[in-house]
Amino acid sequence: MSKTYRTRRNLLKAVGIGAVTGVAGCLGGGGADDEQIPEPIDLSGGKQDDAGGMIIGDHFGPNGQIFYRDNSPDGHDNPAWFHTLSMGLFPYHFDRERQGWKALAIYVTDYSTVEYDLVEEAGETFISTHTAADTFGDATEMTYVVNSDVHGGMGKELHPFSSVDDAASFASEHDGSTVSHDEITREWLSSYLSRM
Repeated sequence: MSKTYRTRRNLLKAVGIGAVTGVAGCLGGGGADDEQIPEPIDLSGGKQDDAGGMIIGDHFGPNGQIFYRDNSPDGHDNPAWFHTLSMGLFPYHFDRERQGWKALAIYVTDYSTVEYDLVEEAGETFISTHTAADTFGDATEMTYVVNSDVHGGMGKELHPFSSVDDAASFASEHDGSTVSHDEITREWLSSYLSRM
């Protein structure tokens, strides 16, 4: 039998949405080459992960989505969507970058702006999943908790927080550490996952 308990997350969603919109608006640059930065979409409704085919929303942990400039994932329009970051979004994106794909926007679950649950199952702790459009934030602005005792749907995960303080608190409570988006490289991720 699983046991669910809530942790405190009292930030207003409106603040999070405003921050995402503000950041997204800045990504377009200036001048005649301004590009419209797409907003995150809702990932519910049986969408299958572009990296592995799992149904998004049926598994624990953070979700993500990537809008590409001149390319799109196989089988549907942008964005590419994922039910895991460590084994889905980041590996997929690193592979597409090698092929010359350019991302317009990358969004991930923002655990600073959602009321998340931690669930105990079979002696392990898992974090809830969220698929609504307003639960996503700019991946490049997140602080990620790594090496914690809290898992995502595929095990070892990267838990994103827009608030550095929220990330530090979560890491402290759950035996983890934090990294910035810029620290997550192909090599770093390979090393991280090899320690599973």
